Amino acid sequence: MNNTFSDCEKLYRAVFPASYIQMFWKKDGTISSAAFSDREGLSVERGNFRDDKNVIEEMRKFFKGCIISLTVGQCKTVDAVVKYKPSSRSEYHSEIHGSETTPLLSKSQRKHLAADAKIEYYEA
Repeated sequence: MNNTFSDCEKLYRAVFPASYIQMFWKKDGTISSAAFSDREGLSVERGNFRDDKNVIEEMRKFFKGCIISLTVGQCKTVDAVVKYKPSSRSEYHSEIHGSETTPLLSKSQRKHLAADAKIEYYEA
């Protein structure tokens, strides 16, 4: 794998459920823009065209809570930058940054990505 991403590649993010941190969820059960705020860059797992079930199963070994997804194309639509950053825990680890020089996503970027996010797995 490298830093080249296809627009249709999925990115998965673990998010605490509302029962643990309410600010990550709206009252209607959709994801809040607060779930997309990280000053270090938004940590995600790249799908690399693996089956959703397999990615979710692997992520649940390390994360408790919910798993949401976006596509690289949705990130590009809001001018966010996806960076491949493998870690000791995962060769699929990547980050979404607000720009090439700023890791934090802007309020507008967070709002749009939250609206686009798909809930893949919900653990109450």
